[in-house]
Amino acid sequence: MEKKNIDWSNLGFGYIQTDFRFVSNYKNGAWEEGVLTEDANVVINECAGVLQYAQTVFEGMKAYTTSDGRIVTFRPDLNGERMEQSAKRLEMPVYPKEKFVEAVLKTIKANEAYVPPYGSGATLYVRPYMFGSNPVIGVKPADEFQFRVFTTPVGPYFKGGVKPLTIRVSDFDRAAPNGTGHIKAGLNYAMSLHAIVDAHKQGYDENMYLDAGSRTKVEETGGANFLFVTKDGKVVTPKSHSILPSITRRSLMQVAKEYLGLEAEEREIYLEELQDFAECGLCGTAAVISPVGKIVDHGKEICFPSGMTEMGPVTKQLYETLTGIQMGTIKAPEGWIVEVK
Repeated sequence: MEKKNIDWSNLGFGYIQTDFRFVSNYKNGAWEEGVLTEDANVVINECAGVLQYAQTVFEGMKAYTTSDGRIVTFRPDLNGERMEQSAKRLEMPVYPKEKFVEAVLKTIKANEAYVPPYGSGATLYVRPYMFGSNPVIGVKPADEFQFRVFTTPVGPYFKGGVKPLTIRVSDFDRAAPNGTGHIKAGLNYAMSLHAIVDAHKQGYDENMYLDAGSRTKVEETGGANFLFVTKDGKVVTPKSHSILPSITRRSLMQVAKEYLGLEAEEREIYLEELQDFAECGLCGTAAVISPVGKIVDHGKEICFPSGMTEMGPVTKQLYETLTGIQMGTIKAPEGWIVEVK
């Protein structure tokens, strides 16, 4: 298929409407088969559950053109599993993982003219989401829901190269110990908006949230998990029941062990030990790893030896290996790469 006439190398990270999206409705206790549609508008009642009580969950993933010209996506089964968990926690009907993957592949295939070419630095971002669609005025779950998948081509997260971030230890709490921090619910991101706007006003790139119970342990940022490297080359990531189980983070930990031969551990990480790490990064779908050069804890600066000019050596190895797997230049573990046919 002929590609759309888009200046791929100058794409930003924003929304561009593509031709098709997938839609399935849940009514009378069952999901419809679902269809591809050209209509990008969602029409719902003014009293829809999602508008009144934020009953919505979503996922974020990407499709790529590999070095040999195939269109692929990365570990969509894990996104499907995570959406199942999110739906259960918000009393929403589960859209089965197998159907989820099928819908994602159908939507990518229908929009393959928008999948950026290999080497452009751009990718096709894929957004599956679900929301309560029928009128709800009492505080209760909706009875009807809509599951949708749309796509948009996006440019590289880092325009003009990687620059390590400066982040602050936030006074805001991201999630309660027994709350919804472990699922990908829209409400988690809504509550982080004030904190990130405030951080930007103060000259910081992001917030570091601590556990709400003791405020002594590192959790995550508003939209990414933390990954640290010790001075002896061990990869460490925070363990908590109130952070999102990032697919990128889980993949990087496996890459560290199986491809780079490094020790990798998920454990509780205390704020007081940050000064002992050599490298720090934020990991997620958008950038894979964003390096962190400095953390500011209420005026106290914690500067990592990796510095403020480039990625640390271990972080760079992790980034290059995982992106190599995604782009087809490095052999992937079984089941990680799913081709769109």
